[in-house]
Amino acid sequence: MRYAPLAALVLIAAPAVAAPAPAWTIDKASSQVTFVASMNGQPINGSFRRFDARIAFDPANLAGSSVTAVIDIASVATGDATRDESLPTPDWFNVKVFPRATFVSKSFKSLGGNRYQALGTLTIRGVARPVALPFQLAINGNAAQMRGTLTIDRPWFGIGQGQFASPDTVAAAVKINIAINARKAG
Repeated sequence: MRYAPLAALVLIAAPAVAAPAPAWTIDKASSQVTFVASMNGQPINGSFRRFDARIAFDPANLAGSSVTAVIDIASVATGDATRDESLPTPDWFNVKVFPRATFVSKSFKSLGGNRYQALGTLTIRGVARPVALPFQLAINGNAAQMRGTLTIDRPWFGIGQGQFASPDTVAAAVKINIAINARKAG
């Protein structure tokens, strides 16, 4: 067969498809997604009490790794009743129209040691933006601890409308802290 060498060359030159990385299940009771914003120069600490993620990760197989995280925006809490009633409204998160925020990874990069970077798309209020999430990961057998921090610019996502659109009262930068404890599935 005279095309066999050509077929072999095509197979050799074809990019390898990475096998999927092992799946991980979040321990929601010991994991958290928190944020720090600033109003009139004073910090506002808050958290999202409900979130989940599909995680497939292997430091030795970054090409086969993926994360899709979903945050229930209505679960936002800051400990201040007035603020907590305001955040779900159209001026802020507009949870009736946009009940979830999502992060979908595109790729991962090793930064050396137990440090990595997840490149992906963060969607809040229907606005999708590329982000880079640096994180540290410690894996001990079937248990993993991930810690990462991402600073976003709230106006990029339309968080804060009307009188809150300007960063004069509520600062534009919001720091999101992620602490995930997970167990290898299966």
